[in-house]
Amino acid sequence: MIWYTALVLAVAGERLAELAVALRNTRWALARGGTESGRGHYPAMVALHTALLAGCLAEAGLADRPFVPLLGWTMVAVVVAAQALRWWCIRTLGHRWNTRVIVVPGLPLVTGGPYRLLRHPNYVAVAAEGLALPLVHGAWVTAVVFTVLNAALMAVRVRCEEAALASAGGVPA
Repeated sequence: MIWYTALVLAVAGERLAELAVALRNTRWALARGGTESGRGHYPAMVALHTALLAGCLAEAGLADRPFVPLLGWTMVAVVVAAQALRWWCIRTLGHRWNTRVIVVPGLPLVTGGPYRLLRHPNYVAVAAEGLALPLVHGAWVTAVVFTVLNAALMAVRVRCEEAALASAGGVPA
C-alpha cells in the first residue's frame, strides 16, 4: 500500500503542476481579452477530482483491497499513458490550455497534436486515469463512482466548451 500511496501522491503532485500551468495560462488569456465560461461547474470538477484521489486511498486501505498484479500493472500503464496524453495536450495547446474554459477571441482552433485525432483528447486522458488509478489497487467502487460522475460532468463541460468556442469564432455555430 505504501507504493500505491506514493503513486496517488505523485498524481496529486501532477495535478498541482497542472494548476500552476493553468494559473499562468489564465493570466495570459485574460490579458488578451479571453472570457471565461462555465464557472458554475468548475467547483464540482475540482471536488470530483479531489475525491478521486482521496477515494483511491480510502477504499484501497479501508476495504483492504488487494493488489492483483495483472490488473494492477496494466492499470499503472494506463495511468502513465493518460499522463502522457494529458501533457501532450498541454504542450499542443500551449498558453490556451487551462483547467477552466477560457477562450481568447479570434484565435484559430488548434488542430495539431492529439487534436488532429480527437476533438477533446484531454478528457480521454481524464476518463482513462479516473478509471485506471483506482483499479491499480482494486478500488473498483471509486473507479465506478468517478466514471459515472465524470461522464455527467463531461457532458456539461463539453457543451460549455463547444458553445464558448463557437461564440469566439473557433468553431461553426
